[in-house]
Amino acid sequence: MVYETGNRTIDDAVARVIDGEQLDRRDGIALLAQPVGELAAGADYVRSQFGDGTVDACSIVNAKAGNCAEDCGFCAQSVHFDTGIENYGFLDPEEILAAAKRAERDGAQRFGIVVAEKGVSKEHRPEEWREVLRAIRLVRDETAVEVDASLGILTEEEAAILADEGLNHYNHNIETSPRFFPEIVDSHSFEDRVATLEVAKEAGMDLCAGVILGMGESPADRVDAAVALQDIGVSSLPVNILNPVAGTPLSEKLNGTADITTEEIVETIAVYRFLHPEARVRLTGGREVNLDEDEQHLPFEAGADGMLTGDYLTTDGQSPGDDIETVERAGLEPNMAENEFDPAAVKERDGDATDPDAVVETAAGTATSEAESGD
Repeated sequence: MVYETGNRTIDDAVARVIDGEQLDRRDGIALLAQPVGELAAGADYVRSQFGDGTVDACSIVNAKAGNCAEDCGFCAQSVHFDTGIENYGFLDPEEILAAAKRAERDGAQRFGIVVAEKGVSKEHRPEEWREVLRAIRLVRDETAVEVDASLGILTEEEAAILADEGLNHYNHNIETSPRFFPEIVDSHSFEDRVATLEVAKEAGMDLCAGVILGMGESPADRVDAAVALQDIGVSSLPVNILNPVAGTPLSEKLNGTADITTEEIVETIAVYRFLHPEARVRLTGGREVNLDEDEQHLPFEAGADGMLTGDYLTTDGQSPGDDIETVERAGLEPNMAENEFDPAAVKERDGDATDPDAVVETAAGTATSEAESGD
């Protein structure tokens, strides 16, 4: 079957991807210039040819919050910024297991243990390192979800240990393009992030690495970030949309609003699908803030096939039932490869609250902030 829209640029890109060719920066820039509706349809066709018609859900727990020495300009958890974030040390592994069980109940296929620091260190903080390993073992042994982690910079020894413990994906986002990265972070380099991803990959872990959109980057930067991820080799590509936190430099610079439109979000997702046809392109933090309720399905009609469900690191997410309805509205189904949950039961549980203002307990524990918004 030949896919045809009548748009030569899109039709040619679809054909080349289906034939196994990897598209490059020039292709990505050209695709961004196409009408968003035609671009989204082409990307959705690519997804249909490489994917399984499902949306994979992951969930995270903020396992260690605040007091991070890094100065990432978007992050509520940096010690350099006054954001009113709740600070705490590494959670008891039993609390992490409880969060993982909630994630499993709500349909997550994978569960990520996330810490806010430059790196969990076996050498310098051996007690914390042992607790990290205990948490991984508990989630691995007592749930059906795949256990992932985001623990900052790794040594080769640490990466090998994590891989031996059965850690599935290692998350370490590159955030943006190599050109724009120094505008966002001073305390470490783009190359530092890539080096950790290479260490994790060499140890045998799959890679989950993505971006934050709307930080003031150009459309070309968005393409360049995707091209950099091609070179790294990722199986999961999380796409965050900036949710500016009061007190962070980016919130002040952008007056509390992400620098991106709905159309730009959709077209970026579509281009990422073309450039990464076999990866899970995962819509993650900031989607509820930057997309209206009746727009949240649009990225999943433009090639996205993954999401982060439940709470984020410093803000609440929407209910798992709402996430399932978003997936179904896009004509897709929740992934049940690891977790054969009941979507109807999840939606029914969300509807049990009689108080319309009641907070549905979502999968992950979140570090709350006095700010109105967070990452």
